[in-house]
Amino acid sequence: MKKYCLILLIGISSLKGYSQTAPAAPAEKDWSINLYGFVKTDYIFDSRKSATVREDNLNLYPLDVALDVNGKDANAVSQSNFLSITSRFGIKVKGPDVWGAKMSGNIEGDFFGNTDGTIGTLRLRHAYVNMDWSKTSLTMGQTWYPTFIPEVFPGVANFNTGIMFNPFGWATQVKLKQALTKKVTVIATAYKEREFFALGTTGTQNSASINSALPSLNGQIQYKGKNWFLGAGMEYKSMQPLTVSATNIVTTEKVNSSSVFGYAKYSNDKIIIKAYGISGGNLNNLVMLGGFTGSTTSGIQSYDPTKTTSFWIDIASNAKAIAPGFFFGTTKNNGANTAAGSTAQVYGRAITGPRIVDNVWRASGRIDFKSNKFRVTPELEYTTATWGDTDLYAKASTNKKDVANLRAMVSCVYVF
Repeated sequence: MKKYCLILLIGISSLKGYSQTAPAAPAEKDWSINLYGFVKTDYIFDSRKSATVREDNLNLYPLDVALDVNGKDANAVSQSNFLSITSRFGIKVKGPDVWGAKMSGNIEGDFFGNTDGTIGTLRLRHAYVNMDWSKTSLTMGQTWYPTFIPEVFPGVANFNTGIMFNPFGWATQVKLKQALTKKVTVIATAYKEREFFALGTTGTQNSASINSALPSLNGQIQYKGKNWFLGAGMEYKSMQPLTVSATNIVTTEKVNSSSVFGYAKYSNDKIIIKAYGISGGNLNNLVMLGGFTGSTTSGIQSYDPTKTTSFWIDIASNAKAIAPGFFFGTTKNNGANTAAGSTAQVYGRAITGPRIVDNVWRASGRIDFKSNKFRVTPELEYTTATWGDTDLYAKASTNKKDVANLRAMVSCVYVF
């Protein structure tokens, strides 16, 4: 009996010792994955033909007068369409720390396509990784152009998001953010143009950016307070349209340009006011007016960027159920610094033969009707463009003509 009692005591002691060395309960998951997005349908009516993309979903500016054999304007035609291609989905991921940094990633797409021929197919919007060391963060991958500020962009219902007046698009980049204080941050970004692409002379997408060894460089400073968000920055880019000229001569000629920009946002529980301004050369890749001229000497083209200035303001209610809003934007083609020869070419947006856009302005009003995750927004948008004959500075100098388009639309969005 004593023998059995001794064996039992030894067994209990062994179990007690095992329980003391057993592994702790598993820690909280190192990974988290969140799915997000929205289903969106736009019902659109236009009073005039405009420069658009993706079956008129994204309108830029009204087209110039085009008279037929009977003297009637072929572009004075109303149009309409129903589209759901801007519906979107994305995945946000958080994972284990790396080198002391909190790790996160984002992949996002929609069905806008990359060309009119691919409408309805998947398009990559964001694909990046972010490393955050509290005061310092590093972003690598494709995300917004640094001149597009996610905290300060127009709240319009139209998918154009203030395009032509506000920079738009995504670029593959490396971005470093450094907090100087709790409210002030500096940002440095090097990127390669992706969508929309850098303008060239041959029509090959992004060849001018790829040919340039130097990426586009952007720097800015931001202030973030309780009600205010302010920022300013500058950018330099060097594009090389060709490596071999049309006359089979090696060339290293580049389009060098710079731009400056500033933005502001004020918000409280009742109102949101945003404003943005930019001025610079060769802003074409930001889906804005601009480009460059090309003059040929000894078989090689040299380039001069055309300059653009733009400004917009957006004022909206911050109410939870019914929130009206108003947007106004204006942009101006200021042309090149030097006159090109009579045989020079002009590369850019808003050019049709010998005609070019001088300026565009837009005013729109909307009302957001919101309930939980569902929103219906009727919007009226009036856009005017002034066209003129192109002079040697790539400006519209003579024979100017104003044309206008009224877009009426209803946007329906269900967010998840």
